[in-house]
Amino acid sequence: MNAVRFRWILYVIVVVILGTICVQVYWNYKNYLSNKQRLINDVQLSLDHAVETYFAHLAQTKTLALAFNSHKTVSDKAHMDSIIHELKRMTKNFPPGDSLKIAFNDNSHSRLVSRASDTFNPKTWQTNKIVIKDIENTISPDTLGIKAFGMLTSKVIVSMTSDSLQLTQIDSLLKKELQSKQLEIPYNLSFQNATLEIQHINNTRFSDTPLTVNSSSNYLPLNSSLNIQFSNITQMVLKRILSSILISTLLVIAVISCLFYLLRIIKHQKQLAEVKNDLISNITHEFKTPIATIGVALEGIRNFNVIEDKDKTKAYVEMSSAQLHKLNTMVEKLLETATLDSESLELHKEPLDILELLTGLLEHYKVQNPQKQFIFKTSSTKILAQVDAFHMENAINNILDNAVKYGGDTINVEVSADRTTYGINISDNGTALKETHKDKIFEKFYRVPKGNTHDVKGFGIGLYYTRKIIEKHNGHIVVHVDPKGTQFKITLPNE
Repeated sequence: MNAVRFRWILYVIVVVILGTICVQVYWNYKNYLSNKQRLINDVQLSLDHAVETYFAHLAQTKTLALAFNSHKTVSDKAHMDSIIHELKRMTKNFPPGDSLKIAFNDNSHSRLVSRASDTFNPKTWQTNKIVIKDIENTISPDTLGIKAFGMLTSKVIVSMTSDSLQLTQIDSLLKKELQSKQLEIPYNLSFQNATLEIQHINNTRFSDTPLTVNSSSNYLPLNSSLNIQFSNITQMVLKRILSSILISTLLVIAVISCLFYLLRIIKHQKQLAEVKNDLISNITHEFKTPIATIGVALEGIRNFNVIEDKDKTKAYVEMSSAQLHKLNTMVEKLLETATLDSESLELHKEPLDILELLTGLLEHYKVQNPQKQFIFKTSSTKILAQVDAFHMENAINNILDNAVKYGGDTINVEVSADRTTYGINISDNGTALKETHKDKIFEKFYRVPKGNTHDVKGFGIGLYYTRKIIEKHNGHIVVHVDPKGTQFKITLPNE
């Protein structure tokens, strides 16, 4: 995958993430507005229902129903006018602000209803039973025809309505309504009648601008208004949509995590592709040299009649043997690396003196690299550990080999031990390894980039192999980089 395609994939992933976040934010905002309006509607319904309940209770004490069993007297206008006149006389001391509504269920008498409503304005009111009793006792049968009045089948409804209301009772009923809907909101009530007189019930003081909702109940007196002011609505709305917000957040996190994971996989695949190309190139170069050397030796033996010259024949054979050994070593490294990723690699642990192992390795490198200085320090005389001798020797040898190839001219090896663990510190004064690369050098096939320069041959599997072997011995390895040099620290259990 080239860099341009990878960049476009990155752009697409970023756009998808931003789009997902925007959609979820918009959806949650619309959900918030919807629930906010629903909450406002619930408050208004509660207020209207409280008003209706209030006037329903009021109607129980201010409504009079008269029943007639015959239609004969209804048509007698004089008799009905006498009833209206007598009701007016009885209620002339009613308090101002009340009004009388008379209704007939018979359509033929709507004219009487209209006339009674226009001419009758009661001042006081007693209980229904008292009024009925007063009517029966006051209106004489001769003038009203009470016997005929009792035979009417029409019904007369006399109801009292007030131009004002008891705001404290509305407040009590409203609290019950809000509790039934589980609405815990601070609120204030205010009522304005037709004469612009205002009543208030202030239950709380608002720190911000409250919302105001007017009652739309038809039971309110004419030209009056009842409103409620309340706050803290945002907190309640968020509490209502908390589950939706959490689900939306989890979805956004899941989508973003998946996209980043996908990006990481793509980036990793890109790196693997680059490593694969470098590996093929390195293998080609590494294999070409011994193959070419063996080919030259065989050609010399065949074409230059060196068979008769035993010294040349021996030299060519030893050269070919050395190159074949080198090829065999490289193939084994590749095979061992493939085995490390599976569980098929078995360690054959046995007691091994770690100090003796390190001494032998250092002597070998001293002979091959006389220009470098090797310093070995230890406070112990012998450290026996249960390890696989072959793999442990290769693991430590890889670190020493890297120190010789990439480090400075001084290499220090220090060994320390206690009852449970022992440590091997291998450091050099080289500055080839940078801080940005120290966490990647243990990855398979990774080599510190040097452009197109390949002055040191290798496959990039040495330190990967070392880390795997040490981990299979239940140990761990870390690397520290500073301006003075590089240090590899190995810690293993002292079994």
